[in-house]
Amino acid sequence: MPTDPISILRQYWGFSSFRGSQQKIIDAVLEKRDVLALLPTGGGKSVCFQIPAMVQEGLCIVVSPLIALIHDQVNGLREKGIKAIALTGGISFDELNNLLDNCLYGNYKFLYLSPERLKQEMVIDRIRQMNVNLVAIDEAHCISQWGHDFRPAYLECGQLREYLPGTPFIALTATATEKVASDIVENLGFNDPFVVKDSFSRPNLAFKVMHVEDKRHRLGELCQSTSQSTIVYVRTRRSTQELAQFLNSGQCKATYFHGGLTQKEKREKLEAWLSDKVQVMVATNAFGMGVDKPDVALVVHYQIPDCIENYFQEAGRAGRNGKGAQAVLLTNKTDEELLKNQFLGALPDTPFLKKIYNKLNNYFQIPYGEGSNEKFQFNFHDFVSVYKLNSFLSYNALRILDQYSVISLSESFSKLTTVHFICDKETIFDYLESNQNIDQVVKTILRSYGGVFDFETKINTVLIAKKAHVSEERVIGVLEQLEKDGIIAYQSQHNDLEITFLVPREDDRTINVFAKKVAELNRTKVEKIEAMLKYIHTENTCRSKLLLHYFGEKAVKDCGICDSCLKKAQGPVDLQPIEERILYVLREAPQGSRYLIKKLNEREDVVLDALRDLLADGIIRINPRNEYEIG
Repeated sequence: MPTDPISILRQYWGFSSFRGSQQKIIDAVLEKRDVLALLPTGGGKSVCFQIPAMVQEGLCIVVSPLIALIHDQVNGLREKGIKAIALTGGISFDELNNLLDNCLYGNYKFLYLSPERLKQEMVIDRIRQMNVNLVAIDEAHCISQWGHDFRPAYLECGQLREYLPGTPFIALTATATEKVASDIVENLGFNDPFVVKDSFSRPNLAFKVMHVEDKRHRLGELCQSTSQSTIVYVRTRRSTQELAQFLNSGQCKATYFHGGLTQKEKREKLEAWLSDKVQVMVATNAFGMGVDKPDVALVVHYQIPDCIENYFQEAGRAGRNGKGAQAVLLTNKTDEELLKNQFLGALPDTPFLKKIYNKLNNYFQIPYGEGSNEKFQFNFHDFVSVYKLNSFLSYNALRILDQYSVISLSESFSKLTTVHFICDKETIFDYLESNQNIDQVVKTILRSYGGVFDFETKINTVLIAKKAHVSEERVIGVLEQLEKDGIIAYQSQHNDLEITFLVPREDDRTINVFAKKVAELNRTKVEKIEAMLKYIHTENTCRSKLLLHYFGEKAVKDCGICDSCLKKAQGPVDLQPIEERILYVLREAPQGSRYLIKKLNEREDVVLDALRDLLADGIIRINPRNEYEIG
């Protein structure tokens, strides 16, 4: 094997030179310095630790947050003939033991693992015995409580310092503010680190915000306007299916992707998109990390992301080949209210945390001063029903208690019961004729949840039981019968959730230990939402400049291609003649915005600005059919 970086790059990656700061980073690692590398999405972060690890004797440990990302990188190395091992979930004790032995004696170069593995004594014990030449912390922003994707298990990474003294560390991320970068350095115990920050600027990527009322219609137009690969980001699993179905009913071939799919389904859908058999991938944020498709020409955010970091990372998956691409955010007033309700209305404060902790102890009848290391089966739906709690707020509160090691929740906690009726309605009613004893439960489900014939739908078995005046056990029995008889597809996590109390019950005193930190984190989340909304509403400043400024980078020139720059180049528009034409059309009959835009043959943003002015002045109003009419 070659022993100099450029020869390894040429032999295994097929490139003759490094990009950006890759060479400087690799040199610093080989000089045994700790490195913090802040590189843009698509900036070639993995090469920065893979090549120096191969230059030296020994093995590189890579900590990564996503199983899919670990598998992608390990498979990529194996295809190059480089020996790599992944420690992911579902591995038996014997298999884990064998894999760790391979790292010790099998001449492997890379050991990829999730941060949770660092809590296992066997893993730590073997790491102490390994000849580790480098520790790489990928997606390092996960270690910071001020970041957008904090994972408490990442704090274990700093403990590796004790077990591997003298081994250099490299932390890599594409989304870190100055505050987060400082937190990464502190938590990993870096001493005089080499900090590299390449420009996050994407001069070929046009950032655009479109304020539209009919988002589906505009999405269809955007996807049809390009024949190249497209990603559409949505917030819910159901939306992925609905929008993919909508696009397929038009002129766009689309598929969908979310965390609830089987591994086989994920592989098939990803392969169809990578091989250009389908143009559009409609996905939740579970998609994209580690996916290398350089020719994505369009990324659409169908809902407002909860922070600039997520938006910038996801939008940055467009135009990695350096050719012109667009990142479009579709929004309207309704979206803004949903964002505030979903993310700001569900931030548990200290009094609510104390309430949840108290109810949790009462629910499991744990006396004061006891409960440490006690384990229980946990029915979340029943818990919130018994105490009449808000489900989303309660869920977030339990996650905070988990983060601060008051309790430990099983990994399946966030999974819910889902149902999809896989037969037509006529078959259902024929079936109920022969099974009248389950009629009430089935009809309650059909009345309570729209779309169960079209999509996998989350249901609340406790709520159904109450409406149908039966026990939850009866509802579950009916669902199991329907699945057995081929009426529904059914997935359930109703009773296999597990909760472990980690500390003795001390009520308010338990929460007071970290109450101040929670308040600070809540303020940070509010600031992130406000920054996102400010980005959406700022129309007179270059959008690339806004984004770069958020990450502490000053841009001298406007990008010239975002919607704000294009609007500035076109100059101010006199809205009065357009308003008069709108009123002329509306005197004939009420109309929707789509009709007005087509009728007037003007830019959509201009027509919508004119409509907003007319609404603000009370000259027009919106009727119950969502049409504009004379006020």
